[in-house]
Amino acid sequence: METLQVLLLAFVSIVIVNNLVFTKFLGICPYLGVSGRLDMAFGMGCAVTFVVTLAGTLTWMINNWVLAILHLEVMKYVCFILVIAGAVQLVEMYLRKFFPSLYDSFGIFLPLITTNCAILGLCLFIDLWSIKSLLETVVLSFGAGIGFTMAICIMAGIRENLELADVPVCLRGAPITLITAGLLTLAFMGFAGMIR
Repeated sequence: METLQVLLLAFVSIVIVNNLVFTKFLGICPYLGVSGRLDMAFGMGCAVTFVVTLAGTLTWMINNWVLAILHLEVMKYVCFILVIAGAVQLVEMYLRKFFPSLYDSFGIFLPLITTNCAILGLCLFIDLWSIKSLLETVVLSFGAGIGFTMAICIMAGIRENLELADVPVCLRGAPITLITAGLLTLAFMGFAGMIR
């Protein structure tokens, strides 16, 4: 029962309290670049969730079961980047085959998941936090993806509604988007300190 409680608190923490977008400011490029439409934002969030879950789990396994045993910790960054790139290629092939319209609408942002700092950041945080459990790693990785999806979908919903609002000319486009992102970050900072 205690393990389930720890996993649930870890999941809620990474999704809401310690959201990588709102508290660590990671993954801002797709957060601002793909959040124009809710359907695209949700698709990008699902793709990032798959990649971050797979990458976080595989990098933990490689780091703890191979590199640490062979004393090759110096290779962890290279391994992390290769795992992330491979996971993105899987997503790209899947979307191209089964969802070609979504694949075309992502444009350059789909291959840029490889360089999404939220994914590499989570892999490094899992190593930094010295997570010793594979199950906790999977929960944290999946939660980070859900948190990213939540952040990008909230932003997309607000941006869709802003198109109908009477925004002053000087604030249209990037300025109102950045103001909105700042206000969302402030709102989520209200959760700070609830769970560590």
